[in-house]
Amino acid sequence: MKIAIIGLPKSGKTTIFNALTRGKAEVSPYSSSLKPNIGIAKVPDGRLSVLETISRPRKTTPAEVSYVDIAGSLKNIDGQEEIKGELQNYLSTADALIEVVRTFEDDNLPHPQGSIDFKRDIATLDLEIAFSDLAIIERKLQKLERNLKGARTSERDSYIKEQVLLRKIKLNLENEIPIRQQDLGSEEIKALSNYQFLTAKPMLLILNIGEEQIEETSQLESELKALYPQFTAVALCGKLEMELTQLSEAEAGEFRQSMGLTVPALNQIIDLSYQLLGFISFFTTGTDESKAWTIPHGTVAPKAAGKIHSDIERGFIRAEVISFPDLEQCGNLAEARKKGLLRMEGKDYVVQDGDVINFLFNV
Repeated sequence: MKIAIIGLPKSGKTTIFNALTRGKAEVSPYSSSLKPNIGIAKVPDGRLSVLETISRPRKTTPAEVSYVDIAGSLKNIDGQEEIKGELQNYLSTADALIEVVRTFEDDNLPHPQGSIDFKRDIATLDLEIAFSDLAIIERKLQKLERNLKGARTSERDSYIKEQVLLRKIKLNLENEIPIRQQDLGSEEIKALSNYQFLTAKPMLLILNIGEEQIEETSQLESELKALYPQFTAVALCGKLEMELTQLSEAEAGEFRQSMGLTVPALNQIIDLSYQLLGFISFFTTGTDESKAWTIPHGTVAPKAAGKIHSDIERGFIRAEVISFPDLEQCGNLAEARKKGLLRMEGKDYVVQDGDVINFLFNV
């Protein structure tokens, strides 16, 4: 899973990046570099600890989330500079976007617009993202127009169909309806998949609050959800969360408790990201390794096997499957087999969250 973090300058998006990746990227409002920060977060999952106890593997490998902190704003505040090609590539290949908007006050870090107004900032960011998609659409429509002039009869229908679809989503974007909210059929969504439009991506909104606002977290989140029902939204203090990642787990836990905080930002954002994208985890386990794998909900067994290796998908025969709760209750696979809880599933089996699977294949 790859997630790109965006936000206006001085919104604290690099601070959020550090909090999510336990990173130490330079937090500076004055950097002129457009080089993004890239980091990996291990997905916390207590089920792996149980599998360690059961299988005694030599290695345990959690699932991972890759975060990309996009430097600067998507466009300069004056609106004159388009998204750089390299940054556009990072954005377009992301599975989802995190939009960081500040509400914290800091006299040493004045807001570029001179005041704190999260509604204005969300509108500005959404407009920048829409402009990026509109620019792509405009270039493609111009190309289609040129292609149609010299197109063979067999090509014209395809070009015209694409032209109609692009004009449809362009009109909606101009009316401030992002692609993810447009009424599109499955075939239209499939046709647009190669474009990797930014407004088509799932969006997680993070309100970056100050320490003095922590007691208002629930109220702020309720307000966000009422104002922006189209977003998954959460409020957290990026600065505090970043500082806590530099402490031991015990120290951080004690501090969280004293502040009335329960779940670390990393765990909270990963859980929300999985929900937003419709992702689940399945496990493989043995004496060599216990490992978590991330797949979209609704994935059939051969496709899940392909996540491990293409040869396993190609030579898929069947899958030995047990749910995690059943395995935990039995204590080991031998006992689960005795109780008939280890079942054989074929090519049409839809993998469920928490399934522990052994794939049988032949190539």
